[in-house]
Amino acid sequence: MKTEPLLSAAAIDSSRPDAQPAPRQPVALVFCCTILGAAAQILMKTGANHIAHPGLWGMLTNLPLMAGYCLYGISTLLLVLALKDGELSLLYPVIALTYVWVTVLSFVIFRDEINPFKITGIVLIVTGVAVLGRGGRR
Repeated sequence: MKTEPLLSAAAIDSSRPDAQPAPRQPVALVFCCTILGAAAQILMKTGANHIAHPGLWGMLTNLPLMAGYCLYGISTLLLVLALKDGELSLLYPVIALTYVWVTVLSFVIFRDEINPFKITGIVLIVTGVAVLGRGGRR
């Protein structure tokens, strides 16, 4: 007895606008991944600064560190969902925006120094993502 999958290609009515995912949905998911990834890195840095006991137990009982790992996991799951329907060569460069968010958050939260080299790097990353994104919309 052969059964057909619930969402076979024949079952999707391509004339309906909601039958296919919106083209920008994968980009929005990856953008969310960049924010979650940056938050995860900030939490891991905070946790690393406050490890009470060295070793595995100290890390496992460190709430900010574990929260950072959880956010990384969620970010990874969102990335998989985005890659399912999106173009890899368009989506993956967007992840570079994580560096931008980490630099800004590090400045705000940890008072890290922002120098001309970091600003130049941020400008290059944002410009590169914009150029690659523009090239992906043909």
